[in-house]
Amino acid sequence: MKKKRVIISVINDLVTDQRIARTADVLVNMGFEVIMVGRRKYDSPAMPARVYETIRMRLLWEKGPLFYAEYNIRLFFLLLARPADLLVSNDLDTLLPNYLVHKIKQTPIVYDSHEYFTATPELVDRPKVQRIWKRIEKTIVPKLKNCITVNASIAKLFEEEYNVPFKIVRNIPNRSANSGFSSRRTLGLPEDKKIVLIQGSGINVQRGAEEAVEAMQYINNVLLMIIGGGDVLPLLKKMVADLSLQQKVLFVPRQTPENLAGYTACADIGLTIDKDTNINYRFSLPNKLFDYIYAGIPILATPLVELKNIIQKYEIGDFIENHDPEYIADKIKNMLANESRLAMYKANTQKAAAELNWENEKKTLIEIFAQYA
Repeated sequence: MKKKRVIISVINDLVTDQRIARTADVLVNMGFEVIMVGRRKYDSPAMPARVYETIRMRLLWEKGPLFYAEYNIRLFFLLLARPADLLVSNDLDTLLPNYLVHKIKQTPIVYDSHEYFTATPELVDRPKVQRIWKRIEKTIVPKLKNCITVNASIAKLFEEEYNVPFKIVRNIPNRSANSGFSSRRTLGLPEDKKIVLIQGSGINVQRGAEEAVEAMQYINNVLLMIIGGGDVLPLLKKMVADLSLQQKVLFVPRQTPENLAGYTACADIGLTIDKDTNINYRFSLPNKLFDYIYAGIPILATPLVELKNIIQKYEIGDFIENHDPEYIADKIKNMLANESRLAMYKANTQKAAAELNWENEKKTLIEIFAQYA
């Protein structure tokens, strides 16, 4: 019997997006044929081998309104030309072409919103652009049958606004994630220093990275390792040069999930210190939280509601109360100095990982996709 085809679309380059990779694996294991569509930037890493087809479109523009317009137009025609039994739209910036093709071809659609997109700092500071995206969301979301998001706080926001139920599927790793760790020596990392880590593909403004770099002025014998990409990286590199922190801050480019796991496990503390400056950050549940848990490293975080619930429940870390660099430096130093408490946090990450895993989380996805099998 011919397999039913699912086209998953997302606006990133697919390489490091573990959320959509896990979604695709669920669909493949359910017997679907999967095609994943994204884009390829000039500096995108090579695409790792996958058990499904991947399409990465090269675009003339890589940011700004022309980029979004080009991607959406090209995605529309790709979806229109390709036969499919189900469309999976990831985030608001892929929803319009998916919805139009859904209406034209009567192809079922599932919407997976990974954040409260219209409240991101990049849009809050640009109200005209924000209004465009909000209009798309208001027009389409109330008409959708199957919607997913990443935590209870964001689900509640959507449900109150649009009177549409949102299922919750958190972006949590597999039980087997991070099973093969690398040593510091293998990765060229110092073995005589403590390592504090910030990682992610969205190291952007208002996520606390600037203050973490400034904090390194007040800390000795500790390395701040920043892994990934984001809008604020050029500024961070300039700050490191201006403050002469080259021996205290290390930048590591984006890694595949497998390679990233090795780096993560080499850290002593993982930072997730987004600022409570907008709705999207206030209710965020960053992927790196679960990466840290699975790597067995204690966490220093801002007490945002979703983060606080998990960190307090499992006793796996501590919180900062403000973003003053000297205060952050003191919190890091005190946390590293209290070895018994650090060991307790580390041990408790194993308990957290036993409950917070993709094997449990994916059951909701299976229920949704089973309707289209």
